[in-house]
Amino acid sequence: MTSVRDRDVTDFDADDPDFDRRPETDQSFENALAKARDGKRLTVADGIELITTGTDANGIDQERKEAVLEAADRRRAETVGEEVTFVANLNNNVTTACNTGCLFCNFKDSAHAFEAESGIDHPGFTKTPAESRRIVSDALDLGISEVCSVSGLHPAFALNEDHHEILRSHADPAREVNYKPPEVYATDPGTYRDQMAAMSVDGVHLHSMTPEEAYHAKRGTDWSYEDVYRELAEAGLDSAPGTAAEILVDEVRDVICPGKIRTDDWVAAMEGAMAAGLDTTATIMYGHVENAAHRVEHLQVVRDLQDRTGGITEFVPLSFIHENTPLAEHGVVESGASDAEDELMIAVSRLFLDNVEHVQSSWVKYGDEKGLKMLNCGADDFMGTILSEEITKRAGGQFGQYRSFEEYVDMVTAIGRTPVERSTDYRTRRVIDPTDRPHGPTLGPRADGTPMLADRDHRDQDHLDSESVALDD
Repeated sequence: MTSVRDRDVTDFDADDPDFDRRPETDQSFENALAKARDGKRLTVADGIELITTGTDANGIDQERKEAVLEAADRRRAETVGEEVTFVANLNNNVTTACNTGCLFCNFKDSAHAFEAESGIDHPGFTKTPAESRRIVSDALDLGISEVCSVSGLHPAFALNEDHHEILRSHADPAREVNYKPPEVYATDPGTYRDQMAAMSVDGVHLHSMTPEEAYHAKRGTDWSYEDVYRELAEAGLDSAPGTAAEILVDEVRDVICPGKIRTDDWVAAMEGAMAAGLDTTATIMYGHVENAAHRVEHLQVVRDLQDRTGGITEFVPLSFIHENTPLAEHGVVESGASDAEDELMIAVSRLFLDNVEHVQSSWVKYGDEKGLKMLNCGADDFMGTILSEEITKRAGGQFGQYRSFEEYVDMVTAIGRTPVERSTDYRTRRVIDPTDRPHGPTLGPRADGTPMLADRDHRDQDHLDSESVALDD
């Protein structure tokens, strides 16, 4: 059989994909649902039956779907209760320069365009460590407790100065290890260590360095992922996002991101981060070329990793926003996941991942109304204030870049749940009294309960830096 890695993506037939793994099982929907209701550990076959509402018929059965959602919502209540958590955070990403070529992404700009002599006009940016520090410091005055930073793979990025020397020593570093020295570029991003140290201000929680970035930070060396994460932890890194996961099945990765790390490397990086003492999260980006079996096999990879490590604090399903992405431009996809698929992804994540306590609903991906619905399908966390989100917006997302505490409290109480401000690691929580207004964060190093912004019209203030972005995947 011809590997999809060996053919042009425009040859990919979404109606008849050349995948080995298909959503076919010997299990029945009824048996799978009974196991879920009884709290028994689900198999991949069970998960496939639940996420498809039965492989015995095409399409999603409404009555069966509601039964799955009810089981997941009950499991959520038994596991975490009626609280809905959210965090006061800022996304400060360092650069859009990237040569990886992922076909689901419309965030990146070709790294060549950033070279001082390129003469190419582009909408991207690269920040110096000093600029990152200023942005974080300004946001601390607004009360944030978390900085999330996930960036493109700039060829001049290295872990530290020793790494620069190693990369320079290659005969053809641009081709062999995707490296060009900082002096080639109009702006020097510094090293990963420099950026971590710059953003680690006044004890704010720094959530950064995906497995893909960790791979970039050790390319051309024999360093382990644990080595990389230990050095970054020394510089101020507190936890690592398990993005760059997309679908953790290589036959899917061959189609949507053939230039990215493989599933085994993603797992190894996550294990390295946790061996270095860092908490992690895990994600899935679904609703493109994958099928239901791939989604559940992804959940199996995450559950197995959590069985071994116990360091995953939350699972984040990310519904693919397709409109402005290369996958859509090449005609490979015409839409993302349906509402029913989104609901079932959240629900089966809750039921299958019996060892991950928290499941997140992304208002950036789903919007407010649908995002709240997901809180009744098994999710218990509702993201964070963000203060800036550009990746999903560039891909065609329509749901904004900022969420105030006032909005959070109003929405969460409207569905009869309890609003709770949390820390990144969920270890610190503050239950919010809806009647005690105005609402603002209290867990950040400079937070005092003051509302982060007076109103939504102020979200583009200079201190928020309009170029701060959130790389969801």
